[in-house]
Amino acid sequence: MIEQSRKNYKKPELVSPAGSLDKLKTAIEYGADAVYAGGKDFNLRNSAANFTLDEIGSAVEYVHERGKKLYITLNIFAHNCHTSRMEQYLKELAECPVDAVIIADPGVLSLVKEIMPDTACHISTQANCTNTRAVDFWYKQGVKRVVLARELSLNEVSEISANSDCATEVFVQGAMCLSYSGRCYLSSYMANRGANLGDCAQSCRWKYALVEEERPNEYYPIVEDGEFASVMSSRDLCMIQHIPELISAGADAWKIEGRMKSQYYVATVTRIYREAIDMFFGNEVYEYQDRWLEELGKISNRGYNTGFFLGSPGLDGQRVGEDSGYIQDYKFVGLFGRQKDEKLIEVIVKNSFQVGEDLEVMGKRSDRDFVQNIKQIFNKNLESVQKANPGQSFFIIPERPVEEYFILRRKVL
Repeated sequence: MIEQSRKNYKKPELVSPAGSLDKLKTAIEYGADAVYAGGKDFNLRNSAANFTLDEIGSAVEYVHERGKKLYITLNIFAHNCHTSRMEQYLKELAECPVDAVIIADPGVLSLVKEIMPDTACHISTQANCTNTRAVDFWYKQGVKRVVLARELSLNEVSEISANSDCATEVFVQGAMCLSYSGRCYLSSYMANRGANLGDCAQSCRWKYALVEEERPNEYYPIVEDGEFASVMSSRDLCMIQHIPELISAGADAWKIEGRMKSQYYVATVTRIYREAIDMFFGNEVYEYQDRWLEELGKISNRGYNTGFFLGSPGLDGQRVGEDSGYIQDYKFVGLFGRQKDEKLIEVIVKNSFQVGEDLEVMGKRSDRDFVQNIKQIFNKNLESVQKANPGQSFFIIPERPVEEYFILRRKVL
């Protein structure tokens, strides 16, 4: 039924994370319709590089020249000490024609409406919107879009989207939080770092042991089937196998989590969801591709599930009986830069590589991927060298045509 009527569905906007200007450009190059980013303050990813006001201005120019959009996060739960500083920040931000700001706090919303009345406001998933009345409440306050709580099923998303005049957005890929919509106090209690002010210490990902009060120096590991049990570490969300169901649910936008993650992560996830969306709304018959999930397995992840979309994840939602760390089968080796001449192209090196290696080249579409044997490496003086070190730029001769922002990666043995 979905296949027969798919042209009647609305095409969702693909919203990718941008923890820095380089990541923003990567997201756009790999197919994002919009990107979301944070300034140097007032957002929930303080540890990301984030953007100065000048960089936000440059980012707006970059995305608008390409017909894309930029959303700026202002989604902390503000105290009075924040709102007094935020007033000046908003006055300066108002000079940048961003497409929307993302907010969780009603007080912040009132400030934005007062200082930036012509800027669209989106409500963050941190606001815990789980029902139609909540979405309608925000809509009556002048909000244009609500990012729904991640604890909703597809049926609930569908019901809200169909019965509210407000646009809706859902997360489809990325890390999940142990706490309800990310409103966590564990980090504040254990590390004196406030998750609701953008400084989460990821305490739920730590390894824990049991200590009996009269034996303070004796630690008993919490285990499951003979292995360490990370009882609070959630698996990552991945909905790539359920594109028709997601589209049928009717959300206006799909969001990818990951402002703290690498350009490689941003590129990989964005291009896969771009391909899936375009196939569904294209002229060809939609058919799920196994390589999509295989590709998403090549980025760092904690194991995947479908979150709450298909029902409560239960025990499957946690990484019980496994190491709480990332699964990392591939390394980000480098990013292709400028073309030096007809043969040589720059590689901005992230992890070292050397002559004789076979590396994968990842294009902006998966049909551009190929394996490259590194036969020669040249430094900035065009001298032949045996090894390219991270933090520098080198040149290679690609075996097939490549473009700026193509990626080099290595399978971890």
